[in-house]
Amino acid sequence: MSSPKVLFGFHAVGVRLKTAPASIIEIYVEPTRRDARMRQFIEKAKEAGVRLIEADGLRLAKLAGSHGHQGVAARVEALPQQHSLDDLLDSLSEPPLLLVLDGVTDPHNLGACLRVADGAGAHAVIAPKDHAVGLNATVAKVASGAAETVPYFMVTNLARTLGELKERNIWCIGTSDDAPKTLYQVDLKTPTALVLGAEGEGMRQLTRKTCDELVSIPMKGGVESLNVSVASGVCLYEALRQRGV
Repeated sequence: MSSPKVLFGFHAVGVRLKTAPASIIEIYVEPTRRDARMRQFIEKAKEAGVRLIEADGLRLAKLAGSHGHQGVAARVEALPQQHSLDDLLDSLSEPPLLLVLDGVTDPHNLGACLRVADGAGAHAVIAPKDHAVGLNATVAKVASGAAETVPYFMVTNLARTLGELKERNIWCIGTSDDAPKTLYQVDLKTPTALVLGAEGEGMRQLTRKTCDELVSIPMKGGVESLNVSVASGVCLYEALRQRGV
């Protein structure tokens, strides 16, 4: 059994409280915060029968590894992965929409990517094990609950996984500043994996070569590129628009 992990912030802990309260070992709350939001949160925790412990801001910061805990942190059991990537793809009744992240190591970026993936209805986020950040407490906080709802698969060999997606007739579309086509010139209604690299370095060469097609996001101002989470949002919501959802 995997060791307990920590979630912090109202959104991250609140989603776990709503979706899997039995997995919560205990919730820590700051006793000096008793505004309406905290009162409602405590009431929901009591209704769920979760153990509540009062803890000052310093203890919460140490537990969360951040001062952005909002007065709430929880020790929780890791939820079991519900599907392998193959099982998830086999279960879909609509064209897959996947977000593939190559080289995203910043937990704030990953958390924001998961949040936008949830909002756009992406079926999963995929990343390599050796060039990515895992699902830590900071990721969960920034994701505002999406780390609990969006399947996140870390794979051993990203190029091989892209090859397996292509065998399933999932079109792998990478983003690149120098691509001849723009995002708005490709069909995203078909089974699609959108592949994005980290800001600055972009995708690794092998990842780039494995993609079926490269597209650019039009940039009209002075900046050269977008943050990876913003770019993910642009790409995923264009797919959502094309699919008429």
